[in-house]
Amino acid sequence: MSSDRQLAGVGFGLLAYGIWGFFPLFFRQLSQLSPMDVLSNRAVWAFVLVGLLLTLRRQWPMVAAVFGNGRHLAMLAVAALLIGSNWLVFLWAVANQQVMASSLGYFLTPLVNVLLGLLVLKERLNRLEWFSVALALLAIANEVVALGSLPWVSLVLATTFGTYGLVRKQLPVDAISSLWLETLAMLPACGLYALWQAQHAHAVFSGHDLRTTLLLISAGAITALPLMAFAAATQRLKLVTVGMLMYINPTLQLLTAVWVFGEPMSSARLLSFALIWLGLLVFSYSAWGKYRRRT
Repeated sequence: MSSDRQLAGVGFGLLAYGIWGFFPLFFRQLSQLSPMDVLSNRAVWAFVLVGLLLTLRRQWPMVAAVFGNGRHLAMLAVAALLIGSNWLVFLWAVANQQVMASSLGYFLTPLVNVLLGLLVLKERLNRLEWFSVALALLAIANEVVALGSLPWVSLVLATTFGTYGLVRKQLPVDAISSLWLETLAMLPACGLYALWQAQHAHAVFSGHDLRTTLLLISAGAITALPLMAFAAATQRLKLVTVGMLMYINPTLQLLTAVWVFGEPMSSARLLSFALIWLGLLVFSYSAWGKYRRRT
């Protein structure tokens, strides 16, 4: 693999995870709207803009092939439900000063992936991976003690995104085509929500000022852009490298929560993050060892 290709891959990876990491800053600008309003507009505009992109790239035959496979359509519907739920909880977290909990959820995701591999794919874990999972469970227990309840935002984000990744892994559909199909699957729910709100004299897709309208349109664009960059990165980099870059997203979210939004970092919450970071360090060391042995 050439150094130029690797450098380009790292650049695309940094772009993808950097955009995802700064999502809280963007979506905080729409906190005057309900999370479901933002989700509905995001899904519609992503559907429209990705559709234009598919037209420019002449990729509609790839999309059409999916409609001929009932199993793939069912899996895409499940993927849409998972990623839609993930978006909705994330938007709620941003609007309700819970970005730190969101960050913790995305830090937990790789360890959730390990558990899903064990439970669903019947993969075997080595001692280091078991230790990583144990540290994650200890962090969750610490959150329960500190908060007096389950850290539901973190758990829902980690579980939905981890399960979404598991479903997408089994689908032979590229990222852009998949996004269009997933947003297509979200449209009926968004439409029913808009009709329900209209009965209460609330317009979901109209009546916004120019700034808000432009932000909602941009929400569709920034949904697609990091996915394209991520796809370009995976084509140029080893998966281990892509996995290491993944931690940029929750790190930026954590820094945004503390330094920009002023969310308090209690000693109990710091202990939770420390346990997760240690678990990720052990997990990354184990993953690197597996990669070295394979190659």
